[in-house]
Amino acid sequence: MKLQARKRFGQHFLADRGIIDDIVAAIGPKPGQALVEIGPGLGALTVPLIERSERLKVIELDRDLAARLRRNPALEVIEADVLKVDFTALAQACGQPLRVVGNLPYNISTPILFHLLPAAAAIQDQHFMLQKEVVARMAAAPACKDYGRLTVMLQWRYHIEHLFDVPPEAFEPPPRVVSAIVRMLPWPVPAAVDAGLLEGLVQVAFSQRRKLLRHTLGRWLEARHFGGAFDVQRRAEEVPVAEYVALAQAVGKA
Repeated sequence: MKLQARKRFGQHFLADRGIIDDIVAAIGPKPGQALVEIGPGLGALTVPLIERSERLKVIELDRDLAARLRRNPALEVIEADVLKVDFTALAQACGQPLRVVGNLPYNISTPILFHLLPAAAAIQDQHFMLQKEVVARMAAAPACKDYGRLTVMLQWRYHIEHLFDVPPEAFEPPPRVVSAIVRMLPWPVPAAVDAGLLEGLVQVAFSQRRKLLRHTLGRWLEARHFGGAFDVQRRAEEVPVAEYVALAQAVGKA
């Protein structure tokens, strides 16, 4: 039976052998590593990953695809919604940091990235295929139009590298967007900050991008009686990640 891509799962199956080889080479899997693939689909990445790593855990929500994947004895299939998987517990069970890879479903890629954020200390690296525009936001620099909430929250915790683009014709069915491969390396010693406080602060800051921060973040700081120095005569995209983190640290101590 030929399996069809399901729109509700955001499925687009990678089919270009050259692109697949480039992705696997970028990941560089080795035997004995705790590799976890999110959304393996028909196994385009799964098979070459197994050839190099010998064992692989895969997370697949689609029950038909999960059943198909279980036929391979080298796979441990976790049939679940990835947003409900505890990656920290998974790393503890493996006894080593995880290497997480995958062609993420485009309709929930940002929620997946935020779900993985608290588990960053248990992860060695992440290699994902995402929409190119999402990767641009992840890797953006201050003052760039793509710089935003996603940028700040991820760059606080990871070094992010846009590796290469993947055209629509590399997929079956072709998506309507260009994709890209991104590498995410957790910082060995990230800035210590209350993640919830940082996320709330950044969300307020970017809630009205066209306005100066005194209209948004400035009022948020006043409501918390924050007396520290912070220049609110700027727009949200002009503030570097390190300044947002330092502000969250200062607010947390106030």
